[in-house]
Amino acid sequence: MSNQRLLSLDALRGLTIALMIVVNNPGSWSFVYAPLRHAEWHGCTPTDLVFPFFLFIVGSAMAFSFSKFDSETSSKTSLLKKVISRSIKLILLGWILSLFPEFKFNSMRFFGVLPRIGICYFFASLIVIYHNRTGQVVWTLILLAGYWILMTTVPFPGRGADSWVFGTNLAQFFDKLILGSHMWKSDLEPEGIISTLPAIAQVLLGFFTGKMLQTTKAHQEKVNILFIYGAFAIFLALILEPVMPINKQLWTSSYVFYTAGIGLMVLAICYWFVEIKGLQKMMQPFIEFGSNAIIVFFGSGIVAKILWKVKLGHGDEAISLKQWFYQEILHPVLGDYNASLAFAILFVTLWFLVAHWLYKKNIFIKV
Repeated sequence: MSNQRLLSLDALRGLTIALMIVVNNPGSWSFVYAPLRHAEWHGCTPTDLVFPFFLFIVGSAMAFSFSKFDSETSSKTSLLKKVISRSIKLILLGWILSLFPEFKFNSMRFFGVLPRIGICYFFASLIVIYHNRTGQVVWTLILLAGYWILMTTVPFPGRGADSWVFGTNLAQFFDKLILGSHMWKSDLEPEGIISTLPAIAQVLLGFFTGKMLQTTKAHQEKVNILFIYGAFAIFLALILEPVMPINKQLWTSSYVFYTAGIGLMVLAICYWFVEIKGLQKMMQPFIEFGSNAIIVFFGSGIVAKILWKVKLGHGDEAISLKQWFYQEILHPVLGDYNASLAFAILFVTLWFLVAHWLYKKNIFIKV
């Protein structure tokens, strides 16, 4: 399986992107069921699993794509060029998505989902390319432990006794100092600078998983290993939680272990369905979605902004096309929360159809 495409990984990627589109596109942000919201600060909802799952998958996929290259210097140089190219493309796509449709450069968000993927992919790739397995493990531990040390020991103005409180932690202070107005909110950048360190480690944990899946172990043994390591990672996260809360906004190291642990278990389930039981048809919609994940995510973000930007009516009575569809078509039949959820489901279904068409046409847009 060293160079083969792992369909169960595509299925998990598709499931992750589908959920990401659902949680990003409710009919109304005023009416969203709790599991489809991020935790306000500490804690982890199903929505908080989406982004770390994707970083974990990026690392797993790296193991398969990098296996095509040998350890010769010329091959490393060729691989590094591909890594740099892909990282730049991901960052640029993220900036375009942030700027569209008004292109206000003076307040554009520098970081975000796609830029974080590009940055984490780049640095994780450097570690993988230029270090052996021992070095890769050491770097993973350095990133996770180093982040905890930074957050708990570095002094800054306004620092409180608790290193993880909203508004008085190093990550938020540093982001506001460096990024200024180029953040998600004036006081918070959930994909910030310092918190990128443990996010890089998340990619590396995915890479280790991908390497294991490339071995000649029996399928059932691989599933067992995924479950065992998943349970261990969750246990480790819970052990660390009293001194380092599980927090998505700060991307704490305990959050890395917790989400990676759940990711390992969900991957084990996908692997069991697809690779062992051969139930590919049941997972086919997600496999198709996962085969063009980045483009589908980018396209859905652009279309979502267009639906909000296009106005119906005139003057103060004008509402967006999205609002009109939610208020006039869905809400009268389904009510507040169900109409909001229905809009998200219809929106992701539209992109399932796009992904299906691309798959049937054998079109795979690589970034």
